[in-house]
Amino acid sequence: MQDPFAPTFEFALEIRLKFRPLPKVKDMPSGGDRGMVVLEGGEFEGPLLSGIALPGSGGDFCLFRPDGVLAGDARYLLQEKDGSVFMLQTRAYIWGRGPEVMAKFERIAHGLSKEQILPEEVYFRTMTTFEAPLGKHDWLARHAFIGVGRRTETGNIIRYYKVL
Repeated sequence: MQDPFAPTFEFALEIRLKFRPLPKVKDMPSGGDRGMVVLEGGEFEGPLLSGIALPGSGGDFCLFRPDGVLAGDARYLLQEKDGSVFMLQTRAYIWGRGPEVMAKFERIAHGLSKEQILPEEVYFRTMTTFEAPLGKHDWLARHAFIGVGRRTETGNIIRYYKVL
């Protein structure tokens, strides 16, 4: 029997972000490190909208936990081609499926390596919401979104799926 409460998903958009890393707050009393990346720009595209990530409009405050998990907390603004502006807010969990993956992730993030991380090597998931103006894009503010991402030399690529 099919579970009537099982969620279903619909592709909403893919975003390609460019970040500039800042120095970390290291060895915090909690046992982790705090990092931050500033949004330098990017673009997004999906079946119902496309546009740019507004440079300097936010970034991602990452907690590097002692258990090897990177817990992201990001906010930034997106502008659709029609001029509409949205705010994206996301929480992310990123962890490697092998002992070297997160070290590789960090080298890539700081521009120290051009290594590739394969999707099966890393768990990179986001829980995302949007603030959007009333009108043709207000569907963004009425749904939850799950993202699946990967790290590149310059930032992140994340595919967002609307939870139906």
